[in-house]
Amino acid sequence: MRSNSSVINVYKKNNIKSEVVTQLLYGDTFKKIEKRGSWIKIKNDLDHYKGFIKNKKFPSNQKDTHKICKLYANLYFKPNLKSKMKKKISFGSKVKIIEKKDNFYKFDNLWIKKKNLKKINYKTKDIFKNINKFVNTKYKWGSKNFAGVDCSGLIQLFFNFNNKFCPRDAKDQIRYFKKKIELKNIRKNDLIFWKGHVAVATSKNSLIHAYGPFKKAVKIPINKTIERIYKTANLKVIGIRRIS
Repeated sequence: MRSNSSVINVYKKNNIKSEVVTQLLYGDTFKKIEKRGSWIKIKNDLDHYKGFIKNKKFPSNQKDTHKICKLYANLYFKPNLKSKMKKKISFGSKVKIIEKKDNFYKFDNLWIKKKNLKKINYKTKDIFKNINKFVNTKYKWGSKNFAGVDCSGLIQLFFNFNNKFCPRDAKDQIRYFKKKIELKNIRKNDLIFWKGHVAVATSKNSLIHAYGPFKKAVKIPINKTIERIYKTANLKVIGIRRIS
């Protein structure tokens, strides 16, 4: 099965008031485990995360050709700017292009501008090359899209964009990445972990993280972040990991 919605919330339980544990982006595939009333329990093919989504008729899997490379992409009813929809799809969403016309590409009876796409096998040399696009994006637990993102979802998005596996949660990410680094040796793209939280270094002095107390993703000095989290939450850094 495949998501054909901009974003689908995945819940811990089959209840709309339950905790949102992650999201499916456009093009994400999943397997149905069981049906419970108007809900289905699924397993995400991307990271094997399980949860509940509202049941509906989902399209079958397909071989996607392109992915969204901008923070978000506007969609159009027709291949012209005057037919813009309110609907947008987020960075990392995957589509199968079936037609091209001028600077527009067609998928699923929708049109998108060519500049918003990269071929599905495209990778950036620097895995977090475009992470600055998410600075000031709203912090939202369980989310990983242009309208809201949490700390571990932000990290996972960029691995997924580069066709690399990364667990969904910070507690699993720290176990998955094995190469341990001391703070004095930190460099760009190292991951910094606290209990239940993760940030990515953008240099030896600064980091980006989706931070609940600030209610958004922010770029700030590493030392100030470590001091603030210890002062406000009594949490120390529990590990730093090099991803390559």
